[in-house]
Amino acid sequence: MMKSVTPSPIRGTLAAPGSKSHAQRAIAAALLAQGRSILRGLTWSDDVRAALGIAQSLGAETSVEGSTASVDGGFAPRADTLHCGEAGLAIRMFTPIAALHDHELTLTGEGSLLSRPVDMLARPLVQLGASFAATGGKPPIRVRGPLRGGVAQVDGSVSSQMLTGLLMALPLAGGDTRLEVSDLKSTPYIDLTLAVMAEFGVRADHTAYREFRIPGNQRYQPRACQIEGDWSGAACLLAAGAVGGEIALTGLRADSVQADRAMLDALRLAGARVAWNGGTLVVARQDLRPFAFDATDCPDLFPALAALAAHCPGETRLRGASRLAHKESDRAKVLQTQLGRLHVRIDLDGDTMTVHGGSVAGGEIDACNDHRIAMAAAAVAVAAQGPVHIQGPDCVAKSYPGFFADFARLQP
Repeated sequence: MMKSVTPSPIRGTLAAPGSKSHAQRAIAAALLAQGRSILRGLTWSDDVRAALGIAQSLGAETSVEGSTASVDGGFAPRADTLHCGEAGLAIRMFTPIAALHDHELTLTGEGSLLSRPVDMLARPLVQLGASFAATGGKPPIRVRGPLRGGVAQVDGSVSSQMLTGLLMALPLAGGDTRLEVSDLKSTPYIDLTLAVMAEFGVRADHTAYREFRIPGNQRYQPRACQIEGDWSGAACLLAAGAVGGEIALTGLRADSVQADRAMLDALRLAGARVAWNGGTLVVARQDLRPFAFDATDCPDLFPALAALAAHCPGETRLRGASRLAHKESDRAKVLQTQLGRLHVRIDLDGDTMTVHGGSVAGGEIDACNDHRIAMAAAAVAVAAQGPVHIQGPDCVAKSYPGFFADFARLQP
């Protein structure tokens, strides 16, 4: 399948999709709570559907009406295998939760998830009383608990997602836990995890993100929860507004702890006009300029940043590129190759990506089964010299299934 985006001015107002990062954490918390939680504002992406399916397999009763899910929690696994689709957060978060159970459970997935590393979970889980096995450090995972608490070391250099899983599971352990964390990346995602935990009535304390203390024998409390708008899903829409006209987005929180809220900083650095009008965020094109930006803690922004930088005359330097190898694609190389087909030169040097912006040609881009590459291709197309044809656009279903329908509303 091919989707074509024709260069044209961008103008309009949209509601941001619901955050899949917030939604998956809230689903896990609702599973672990005894009683009914109501989750509102969900966008039914593939990853959110996978998380809800895992919660059902682990004992939750659920019902769905529109963008709202009712979750009757209660951790009592009813299946031996948990299917995670292609959701990296789901498999890394639900593995420690599965390790609360005293029978072996298997977590598996499909597509790119089967090549993503999970071996960093082994050491802390074993130290805390569980058994863990994977195939060459990749899924499927076999895990057996119960977690008993104690002291464990966590390597945060590849992803913060396994720390999220440990933090969410360990309040239900039989004893207190101290986690000694090294080289933690993406600390805003941990802030989001701690915020969701607090909303559902459990806590964990930390010292400068290096040591986390989690009291055991806590209880999650059921809650009514409003899912935030998704800064990750909004990023390419905002880039499109900055390079192609003007966009207004509702549903985003200015005070959000989501890591990808940092897109606002990048837009300002690039010279775009950024303003809040009540609860509506407005981004519009002005004279764009190259910029320098550190995306180490928000690597999912790279495709949107590259799309923005492609239209900023000069050299834009983005740090954090080394974190892109184990996403849905090897994103740094895919951006280099695919934007190169539009005559956008990208250099990779260790942790730095340099985008040589200016004129963008029309052409064809392969999304490489990566939802964020497909969305970035649409954003870069609005001010290109000719139409951009996107091969494999359906991959946006992973995070934002309505993306192209929403995008079409912005173009005349």
